[in-house]
Amino acid sequence: MITEIVILAMIAAFLGLRLYSVLGRRSEHEEEIVPRGYERTDPPQERAGTEQPRIAPAIVGLRPTDNNASANERGVRAIATADPQFDLLAFVEGAKGAYRMVLEAFWEADRETLRELCDDDVYASFMAALDAREASGETLDNRLIRIEDANIHSAELDGRLARIAVLFVADIASVTRDKDGALLAGSLDDAIESRDVWTFSRNVDAAEPNWVLDETDEG
Repeated sequence: MITEIVILAMIAAFLGLRLYSVLGRRSEHEEEIVPRGYERTDPPQERAGTEQPRIAPAIVGLRPTDNNASANERGVRAIATADPQFDLLAFVEGAKGAYRMVLEAFWEADRETLRELCDDDVYASFMAALDAREASGETLDNRLIRIEDANIHSAELDGRLARIAVLFVADIASVTRDKDGALLAGSLDDAIESRDVWTFSRNVDAAEPNWVLDETDEG
């Protein structure tokens, strides 16, 4: 009986060490929810009344039921081979942070943040939309309530350029106000599901680990 207890204790200790090693690395990634290279920094501050996006490791990878899962797996493997530091889980978590920060920067007309997170074409599109919005005197009072899902939509290595598209499924509450602050459309009490495919790119030979948003599309 004593021998069995000792063996069980040893097994429990071993499992505890394994769990700590996994959760320890995972925790480091979870603190890296930032948009650029997903280097370590403080996560963006949350708005009052919103929820943190839920990170679900079981859905971060490539789903076998997807028709393009094999192609995606080949793309991810090619990127990981070209860049040994690439971590798929850390990338998806960082992409979630980028999704939140880009949306909030656009809603708040934060041009500086958009410039840091987007390539030239996407930035130009955002600027055109902001200019039109400001010319009309309208403002947005939107909220990203939660990110329900984030999965790899496509992945490829084109020469030395890695491009990964992520399908985001999120609940967003949208409100548009006129120049006097009067409500024109929407409601903060009625979130609507949004499906977006955002593509991030990075030169795998770059010294900095920064990914930028280089394409946006509806999911």
